[in-house]
Amino acid sequence: MPKAHVKKGDEVVVIAGSEKGRRGKILQVNTKKQRVVVEGLKMIKRHTRKSQRQQQSSIVEREGTIHLSNVVLAAKHDERVGAASGETAEA
Repeated sequence: MPKAHVKKGDEVVVIAGSEKGRRGKILQVNTKKQRVVVEGLKMIKRHTRKSQRQQQSSIVEREGTIHLSNVVLAAKHDERVGAASGETAEA
């Protein structure tokens, strides 16, 4: 199983795709498929069927998956953006 550069609970920034530039917290990492679920991003609608537990069918909105290569740690992203704009770290 390949190792991921992010883990559950990390804050990440999406660097490519339809959600580019948005931030969120990782809810789940699937290293086998190289995908992550980020809180509040890539929302999809699931149609649930009526069952004995759920008497009425409904449309549930939940997070979809994003490929690992399209996310970067927020701290790393901020560091990269700061360096590109010419800011210097003053301690």
